[in-house]
Amino acid sequence: MYTVKPKEKYAKAFGRNMRISTKDAVRICRVIRKKPLARVKRLMNDMLARRRSLGKRYYTKAVRRISDLLASCEKNALFLGLDNEKLFVHASANTGTILRRRRRKAAFGSRLKNTNVEIMLIEKGKEKKAAKKEPKGKIKEEKKEVKKTEKKAEKKKEVKEIKKEEKEIKKKTEEKKEIKKTDKAASALAEE
Repeated sequence: MYTVKPKEKYAKAFGRNMRISTKDAVRICRVIRKKPLARVKRLMNDMLARRRSLGKRYYTKAVRRISDLLASCEKNALFLGLDNEKLFVHASANTGTILRRRRRKAAFGSRLKNTNVEIMLIEKGKEKKAAKKEPKGKIKEEKKEVKKTEKKAEKKKEVKEIKKEEKEIKKKTEEKKEIKKTDKAASALAEE
């Protein structure tokens, strides 16, 4: 069961009973929540490579499991056709099912670590302004170009029609000439 159902498009992944510390998972989820996907991936990779820490700790095991879950969620988002540049991370962690050891070890206690982790990639943000709003001058120019092409097409049609009419007129004049020739030939034969 997910904690949030956003209005925007989203992809989700749920890690049930992950064998990591709940306290560490909650700390990491709190840090990565509401941040862009690219920044979160960079943070996770830096923590795994021990270039960056949270409170002088690296949380290696928890980061590795959460980054695997994040990669799965990213593939879900890709499958759903979400834009990678607009994705923001929502992450939350809470305690999982309580498991007990069969026999108690003095140093470790009988409870085992179990955590449920939920990750959602929510598509937020507006489209780029340049792509969304074009200057009015460009729109007017495009309309003028469209009108010019339409006028050119109309002129071409008119020219074709005029040429057809000229051909028809030439045919008719040639037929009339032939008829006159045949009439003259017939009248000359009649006179003879």
